[in-house]
Amino acid sequence: MRWLTLVLVVLITTLQWPLWFGKGSWLRVWQLDKQLQEQRAVNQTLIARNAALDAEVGDLKRGTDAIEERARNELGMIRQGEVFFQLLDPNGKSPPRE
Repeated sequence: MRWLTLVLVVLITTLQWPLWFGKGSWLRVWQLDKQLQEQRAVNQTLIARNAALDAEVGDLKRGTDAIEERARNELGMIRQGEVFFQLLDPNGKSPPRE
């Protein structure tokens, strides 16, 4: 009877080993599921970024408002006849002199 119990335990262990630790094991399935969830989150952020870039490209193709906004903010340009006012914080540091 002891031998039969031992043989059954060894048989069950042999059959269960690939299920838990083999190539297609539950542990591997859980790891792949976690990777899939992480990749889906990354994909969502990239989809949002692509949508924003697509909207910006559309604005640049359709009108001059986006181009004017970029010229003002990034290059510091102003229109002819406009006067530029810079308001400084009295408690803040003064800007570097050129």
